[in-house]
Amino acid sequence: MFIDNKNLHYNMSHIDFMVKNGRIIDPANGLDTVADIAVNNGTILSIGNNAHFLAKETFDAGGCLVTPGLIDCHVHCYQYATPLGINPDEHCLSRGVTTVIDAGSAGSSTFQGLRKYVIEKCKTRVLSFLHIAQHGLAAAGCASGAPGGELDSLNAVSVEECTKCVMENRDVVVGIKIRLSDSIADGGKNEMEAYRRAIRASEKAGVPLMVHHSMSVVQTQVDNGSELGCPRDLRAGDLYTHTFHPYRSCILDPSTRTIHQDVLNAREKRVLFDVGHGQGSFGWTVAEICAQCNFYPDTISTDLHTGNHVGPAYDLPTVMSKFLHLGMPLTEVIRAVTSTPAKAIGWESKIGSLTPGKEADITVLKLMEDPIMLEDCQSQVRVLDKVLKPVAVWKAGDLHRITEPSPFPNLDAMKLNSREWDKILIKDKIRPELL
Repeated sequence: MFIDNKNLHYNMSHIDFMVKNGRIIDPANGLDTVADIAVNNGTILSIGNNAHFLAKETFDAGGCLVTPGLIDCHVHCYQYATPLGINPDEHCLSRGVTTVIDAGSAGSSTFQGLRKYVIEKCKTRVLSFLHIAQHGLAAAGCASGAPGGELDSLNAVSVEECTKCVMENRDVVVGIKIRLSDSIADGGKNEMEAYRRAIRASEKAGVPLMVHHSMSVVQTQVDNGSELGCPRDLRAGDLYTHTFHPYRSCILDPSTRTIHQDVLNAREKRVLFDVGHGQGSFGWTVAEICAQCNFYPDTISTDLHTGNHVGPAYDLPTVMSKFLHLGMPLTEVIRAVTSTPAKAIGWESKIGSLTPGKEADITVLKLMEDPIMLEDCQSQVRVLDKVLKPVAVWKAGDLHRITEPSPFPNLDAMKLNSREWDKILIKDKIRPELL
C-alpha cells in the first residue's frame, strides 16, 4: 500500500529532502514496505516511488526501519524543578523520540513552570499528564529519597484545581496521573480517597487517567466488590503503567504466577497496559510469564528520569528491544510507540503516523544483530540477539543529532539496582551474579 495525497499543493520538482530505501513500518496506515518518503516545509508529502521529486538532500535508509516519530508516553522531564527531571532533547529526541508525555511531574500549582521552562523551550514535543496532587513530584518519596510523598495530605488533592488546570491547558495537558503506593500516602491511609478523586477529576475533565500502582493498599485482585480495585475500576482508555513490576501489587499472583483475573478483565474492557520501565518497574521474570500468555503491553514507555537513563532503562529503543526479545512482533512494538499512544491521548490526527499532510516526525532505526546482555530493574540479565538503535530523527522536518548511552550496559548501575533483590516477589530462582 502506498500513500500519495493528490490534493496537496506543492512544487513537483524541488523538495527539501527524501528518506530513501528504508523499510517503512507505519501501523496506523497498515504500511510495511520498502519505499521513499518525500518531505517539504516540515510536512510529509508522499510515500512511494518519488522519482518525480528533486530533493535538496537525500538520506539513504537502506537496511533500516523507518517509522513515525517515536512517542514515549511516560517520562519525567521537569528538569531542575523536580529531582527526577531529565532533559528530553538530550535523552529522548537524540534517541529517536519526537514526542514525550511527562507523567505527573507537575500538578495544578506547579504546571505553569513546566509549560514555560520545558514545554515551550524544548525541541522535543512535550505533553503532560497532570498530577492529581497540586505540587506534583516537587519533592518527597521516590522523587528525592525523603520519607513520605505527595499524597501524605489530602489537602493537596483537589478535584476542582486539577480539572481547572486541565481545562485551561488542553493544548498540552492530555491526561491525569496518580501514584498509588502506601509509602507516599501516609502509610496507605490516603490512597483510596486520592484514587477516587483522581478518577473523578479525569471523568470531569474528559481525559484518561494514568495510574502508577505498586506496593499499594489498593488491591490488584479485588474479592470484595465494594472496594476500589486497580486496574478493575479503571475505564476504557485509562493507562495502567508499570505493568511488569515484580513487587507487591504485581499483576501476577505470586503463589501461582498467573495473571490476576481482574487484570485480564480490565484488558477486555480496553484499559491500556503501559510498560513504564523505570528504575524498579520492569522484571524479566514477570514479563516472560506474561509473554507466555501473549499478554504484551499496549504502550511501551521508559519512565525515563535521573535515576535510570544511565541504566536500566537507558532510552526508548532499548526498552523496545526488550519486548522484541520477549517475542512481541516487530510491527506491534512499533505500534506501541506510535499509533497506540497517539490515539490514547487523542492526538492521532497530529502524531503517530506518516500520513501525508502531517508534520514530518520520522525516526530511522537499525536492528543490530550483535548479542548483548541487558538487565532488568533488579539486575537480572538476559542476552538479547537483536537491539534497536536510532540512526536518524526528524522532528517537524528538522534533522537532530543522535546520541548513545554511555556506558552500555552499565555494570555500576546494575550493581546498585541489584540491592532490590530481596524485596521482589516474582524473580528468577538464582540471584544474579555481577562482576
